[in-house]
Amino acid sequence: MLAQSLTLAVGPQFLDPEWLISTFGLIGILAIVFAESGLLIGFFLPGDSLLFTTGLLVAGEQYLHQPLWLVCLLIAVAAVAGDQTGYLFGRRVGPALFRRPDARLFKQANLCKAQEFFARYGARSIVLARFVPVVRTFTPIVAGAGGMHYRTFVVYNVLGGAVWGTGVTVLGYFLGQVAFVRDNIELILIGIVALSVIPIAVELLRARARSRRSAHS
Repeated sequence: MLAQSLTLAVGPQFLDPEWLISTFGLIGILAIVFAESGLLIGFFLPGDSLLFTTGLLVAGEQYLHQPLWLVCLLIAVAAVAGDQTGYLFGRRVGPALFRRPDARLFKQANLCKAQEFFARYGARSIVLARFVPVVRTFTPIVAGAGGMHYRTFVVYNVLGGAVWGTGVTVLGYFLGQVAFVRDNIELILIGIVALSVIPIAVELLRARARSRRSAHS
């Protein structure tokens, strides 16, 4: 029943958090968090919904039987390692990345969104981007390509990985013990996905408004 609700909420089965967890376990969670945090091909993977579901399943002792503190610690480490990889990749590739043509799993538009986000929030973007899908994947790459000071990046990376990885998972853990949440898991996950998309929608609307103002000036 839960699997059906999750699939309805987040799309096809291979993106269904419960199916991923039941199939690949904790190792699968860590691999997805790592890939979605800093690999170009990981932007489409579930992030927030996966962590929330992880906490929920830990609370129900379903598929995951490790203690919550260990799950949170490993997720935070995977998130930090993912961003670290993205930063090093961006630093190695540098400006050439912005000249790379679009491909099936790479769009310059996604990179530009992350660049704008980074330009707007500076070092804080490494933490804030954790809560914005797609931007979360590309921001560390932009930071590396832009030559952000390595020590500064590490500090914000560890902070962001810990807050996001632990916070969303713990939220799922405690809300998973609430009867209303368990009985309405589909609606809860749809809400999480919607909240994740809102920042992107707002930025797109602002960008469109700026384009219109520029066209009329």
